[in-house]
Amino acid sequence: MPAHPDAGRPAAPERRAHVPRLVADYYTHAPDVADPRQRVAFGTSGHRGRAAEASFNDAHVAAIVEAIVEHRRAAGVPGPLFLGADTHALSEPAFRTALEVLAGHGVDVVVERDLEPLPTPVVSHAILRHAATRGELADGIVITPSHNPPQDGGIKYNPPHGGPAGSDVTGAIERRANEMLADRGGADAPRGADARVGWRTALAAATTHRRDVVGPYVDDLRSALDLEAVRAAGVRLGVDPMGGASLATWDRVADTYALDLVVVDRTIDASFAFMPLDHDGKVRMDCSSPYAMANLLRLRDRFDVAFGNDPDADRHGIVVPGTGLLDPNAYLAVAIDYLLGHREGWSPDLAVGKTLVSSALIDRVVARAGRRLEEVPVGFKWFVDGLHAGRIAFGGEESAGASFLRRDGRVWTTDKDGILLALLAAEMTAVTGDDPGKRHAALTADLGATAYRRVDAPATPEQKRALANLSPEAVTATELAGDRVTAVLTRAPGNDAPIGGLKVVTERGWFAARPSGTEDVYKIYAESFGGEAHLERLIAEARELVSRAFGGA
Repeated sequence: MPAHPDAGRPAAPERRAHVPRLVADYYTHAPDVADPRQRVAFGTSGHRGRAAEASFNDAHVAAIVEAIVEHRRAAGVPGPLFLGADTHALSEPAFRTALEVLAGHGVDVVVERDLEPLPTPVVSHAILRHAATRGELADGIVITPSHNPPQDGGIKYNPPHGGPAGSDVTGAIERRANEMLADRGGADAPRGADARVGWRTALAAATTHRRDVVGPYVDDLRSALDLEAVRAAGVRLGVDPMGGASLATWDRVADTYALDLVVVDRTIDASFAFMPLDHDGKVRMDCSSPYAMANLLRLRDRFDVAFGNDPDADRHGIVVPGTGLLDPNAYLAVAIDYLLGHREGWSPDLAVGKTLVSSALIDRVVARAGRRLEEVPVGFKWFVDGLHAGRIAFGGEESAGASFLRRDGRVWTTDKDGILLALLAAEMTAVTGDDPGKRHAALTADLGATAYRRVDAPATPEQKRALANLSPEAVTATELAGDRVTAVLTRAPGNDAPIGGLKVVTERGWFAARPSGTEDVYKIYAESFGGEAHLERLIAEARELVSRAFGGA
């Protein structure tokens, strides 16, 4: 699909988010629980929605937070809850709703000392650090819709393991929150909560603790990265926080480690009016998109390495002078290759985790290093246990999200950490003398270059259900794009979990098909070691194969 004619350019004033209206809608609209589109619904990254569509409003957040309070009590979490948020327009009012409910229930809550935004990885680190230093389990909530447009809101829960909650937990929270919404009459009780106090009372509550949460995260980065090498080499670094929660963290990183680091844009604007439009003409803070990253790309020759983060800083985008913006899959492969050769404190028994729609170049990197690969379904939650237990060294997904262990093999964060992955690019440049783009070129020269793409195809709700429940026997093809089919998967090889779709593998490529959770389409991910023409053929035959597998659906 061709890019929108305005992609890479700032949005015209009339197309920008109207922040006062968004906030007003948050408080004045309330859900009709009889409408499935307005109910609480947790996806792979929490509940998301829009205030104007009555899918992310005060009532939703109050019910979700109250359901989390009930869950953490039943689970016996004795420590504090770390409350973070990004800079979306709806994040500030949702943060206030959350704190009012938590204070009303007497939950000890830790917020950043000046009520500043807290990025996702900082919250994950704080949860794990509290358990390690205090011997007491803690958990967290982050108010964020990730890189979604300015009109969106979101909320996610991180239990004591520090990472995204599993579907067993989110399913229970979702059901309980919807029960509360139904009991409270939806539109008749937009501020409903069994226990809730006002904002000033919540701030003054003895259970609300303002602390420096960012500082310990920044100080602890030295345990995961060789930042002294970056300082000594004088690597010139550029950072674009994309108007997000990582701005203060990057300032602290530069000061603490005396790095030659420049924040290229310090703008915080809830309408994100400064952002270039994404490929489809929408404002989207996607640090893996060359259109959304156009501002930083124009400055790439000023720096040895530059990087961007999305608003909650759980994703990374890496920019270098020669290559420009690295494809997320390319950087995952480069990061893994570098780490496996430069972490003497890592046990040789540690595995490497990747999602099944991430590049097969990673498979070759891991095999060459003599390591074991754990291939899991889409969603970072599948890496949490392995990172927490120190069983996997690295977990990464194709959408520019990853984390890895400290240099001594202990857990760092169990949620995606865009700050960590950005600074890793600086470390590898300092240590090896080659930036990630050059290292990727060398890697593909040794192991093969790939062509990768994701496309959408129409599907009815019945066809989406059929795809999600396919068995391998439904695929009878023995050849794909001229190559012998070597595997047909409906469960992930790394953990035998259902993938909610299909993956077909050949010697030179693969494709995976998964139904969309929000639209009447299914997604095809495909990769080829045989070039663009072979990839086109692979995608075309993948569409035909999936259509046949639909049968009469």
